Amino acid sequence: MKSALSNYARPILFLTLVVFIAVSVLSLTYQATKDTIEEQQDAKIKSTLQELFPALDTYEYQDSLYTIYSQDDTIGYAFLTSGKGYGGNIDIMVGIENETTLKGILIISQQETPGLGNRITEDWFTSSFAGLSLSDVFLKKDGGAIDGITGATISSRAVVDAVREAAMEKIKAIPERTQAKAGDLE
Repeated sequence: MKSALSNYARPILFLTLVVFIAVSVLSLTYQATKDTIEEQQDAKIKSTLQELFPALDTYEYQDSLYTIYSQDDTIGYAFLTSGKGYGGNIDIMVGIENETTLKGILIISQQETPGLGNRITEDWFTSSFAGLSLSDVFLKKDGGAIDGITGATISSRAVVDAVREAAMEKIKAIPERTQAKAGDLE
């Protein structure tokens, strides 16, 4: 009886010990690398934001909106949005100069068809957003200022719609943020 119990207990105790050691090592590894990972993520975000705002000195992130500063002056805002393209989600970083004007966009990730839909990453397409009023962020065939990509209307429309809809939502937070910042200065 005693040996039967120990035959069952040994493997359970051994596996418990192995799991405890694995969890401990994983936890220590996480603690040791957490700061480095956060620094790398911050550097990547800053690099991405600097592509849209070359004069960026620093930024602040609050309520899913980046406030971009140059010499302590607000020079714009940025946010991430996502659209549903033909091949999957299209993740986009959008820069806004003010409540009505786009600074530009960057395609962060996409899975669109090579040679067709993935042309949304080409400079001629992404740069066509720079300086546009939000009221012009439509495809030309819908009365806007953006040339669609021939053979990739779904991808083109996904980017345009995601940018316009998210920008219209995010600009509502800009006056609130500006007023809050002015209140902090008083």
